[in-house]
Amino acid sequence: MRLTRFARRVTGQGVPARPRLSRDVHVLGVIAFFVMVGFGVVIPVLPVYARSFGVGYIEVGAVISAFALMRLISSPFVGRLIDWAGERTVLAVGIGIVALSSGLVGIAQDYPQLLLLRGAGGVGSAMFSVSAMTLLLGSTSPNFRARAMGFYQGGFLIGGMAGPAIGGLLATISLTAPFFFYAGTLAVAGLIGLIMLHSDAERAAARVDPSARTPFREVVRDRRFRAACIANFSQGWTSFGVRAALIPLLVVEVLREPTVWTGIAFACAAVAQTLAIAPAARFVDTVGRKPAIVGAFAIAAATIFAVPFAPNVVVLTVLLCLYGVMAAFMGTAPAAAVGDAAGAGGGRPVAVFSMFSDFGAIVGPLVAGFLADTVSYEVAFAVGALFLLATSVYALRMPGGVPVHETRA
Repeated sequence: MRLTRFARRVTGQGVPARPRLSRDVHVLGVIAFFVMVGFGVVIPVLPVYARSFGVGYIEVGAVISAFALMRLISSPFVGRLIDWAGERTVLAVGIGIVALSSGLVGIAQDYPQLLLLRGAGGVGSAMFSVSAMTLLLGSTSPNFRARAMGFYQGGFLIGGMAGPAIGGLLATISLTAPFFFYAGTLAVAGLIGLIMLHSDAERAAARVDPSARTPFREVVRDRRFRAACIANFSQGWTSFGVRAALIPLLVVEVLREPTVWTGIAFACAAVAQTLAIAPAARFVDTVGRKPAIVGAFAIAAATIFAVPFAPNVVVLTVLLCLYGVMAAFMGTAPAAAVGDAAGAGGGRPVAVFSMFSDFGAIVGPLVAGFLADTVSYEVAFAVGALFLLATSVYALRMPGGVPVHETRA
């Protein structure tokens, strides 16, 4: 009997084919890397570059917010645009818009030009991110969806770790060099997408009949989709807002440590998240979306609540690493749940899902900053923790299990 099983493993007879990531998923992971390397290069330099136009801190903040605001405003239209033009076309055009606007930022003559160009970049970013995620979820079977999302996010994480270091070197040349570098990495990403992704015509031929799609009104009523949207909002508020906006201040003003420790703590957390992506995605695909969301968001809530009570930077770093591990689950499970609820429903569900994160990322830092100014750091972090906990509680209403279908090519 054992010999028979061994022979089957050797010859492949009777052994089910192991599902693999599709070519489009691999290509999207590579694109994500190039996009995030360039983005990471620009982010540390952008506030300094904006200040070089002789403006105040409010104007500097407006340059950063303009990008997120235009992403939020344009996302509803991107879903319909994808249904009309196809994912690959919208993705390539979106990357092209960000590349062109970023290159022009490097030669901006005044602050209004800088502000308008960054806003235009936000429109292109929405086109890229929504179409990429729609393509990712649509080209992967449900029982492999989280692992596909994990591979895609891994490209972002690795690129995000490499970008700031390159940006620091380029900034020694000039403040404009990072923007030209960003335009170049985006051009590479766009070419990779156009050449290597399956064409929209090929993908349309493989799609199910449009009449079999889940109508958007039904997707909105699905508890899986609602839980995913709440999760994305709480992540936008806490991960991209409170965490990024207040922890640098906490390190300097409360723990009395130099700014370099903020970078070290964030880098350690990014490494922890990157290492956790693959096992987290496997858990989401094999155990289920519901336990991943319930558990990860509950632990993340307790972790972020404890951050302002950290007695030193070592404890803070440990807490951020734990949060990074939970972020691996929080980044894959809600996205997989959107795919489960929407099916072949097109780009609108993904666009709405993306909007919740953008809205949280815009409002979160403002409210957290106000609470930190008027009340305390502890209250600012506690509000973020409440949103994470609310996500965990609502996810208890989700159906359990993992939908299983054959793996798509």
